[in-house]
Amino acid sequence: MQHAMIQLQDICRTFVVGDQEVRAMDHVSLTVRQGEYLSIMGPSGSGKSTLLNIMGLLDTPDSGTYLLEGKDVTRLQDKELASIRNRKIGFIFQFFHLIPRLTARQNIELPLLLAGVGKSERQKRSSSLLERFGLATRSHHRPEELSGGQRQRVAIARAVVTRPAVLLADEPTGNLDRESGNEIVELMEELNRDGLTLVVVTHDQNIGTRARRTIEVVDGRISLDKVVP
Repeated sequence: MQHAMIQLQDICRTFVVGDQEVRAMDHVSLTVRQGEYLSIMGPSGSGKSTLLNIMGLLDTPDSGTYLLEGKDVTRLQDKELASIRNRKIGFIFQFFHLIPRLTARQNIELPLLLAGVGKSERQKRSSSLLERFGLATRSHHRPEELSGGQRQRVAIARAVVTRPAVLLADEPTGNLDRESGNEIVELMEELNRDGLTLVVVTHDQNIGTRARRTIEVVDGRISLDKVVP
């Protein structure tokens, strides 16, 4: 059996909204193994994105423990968390979050630039991904010159250019038409077949049920954990 990539143990996270406390994570425990393909589903406001943000070290639980590849990352300082995020975790978002003034290639290379990777290695990795993702002829185009599907391909390339251990996707097809959305899902699944751990938050049943394992979050708790044989 593959080793545990993500281990959440008794995670709680509460937000204050007005004069009310909202428990977005209510004693959640979850293990995701290396190479797994997991979808997280549930109604709006159920806690799906909070769970993903905690996995991605974008948010910190109020209590509980988070082990990433066996390392306790629950109470690390911001600088340490940023370093781990850049090396270990790739992110894909619904609205792409590309930098408008940068070309496709420059957007893809940005995480490597921030990590201090040399120019030749940056160009080597970005060229490989541009070719693989069908973007070779669009490398010098800025986001506004690309279709939605092409922007998301650039965003995925940027997410994996650092060769992370896990890819986290929050509604990655939510801003795309059905055809483009299916192409993006197939691309992520290809990366998963190559060994990349994949966690996808989606409200789309057609996408969520493609994963080999599905959990459903309701009121901050995991109400279903189903593995496809």
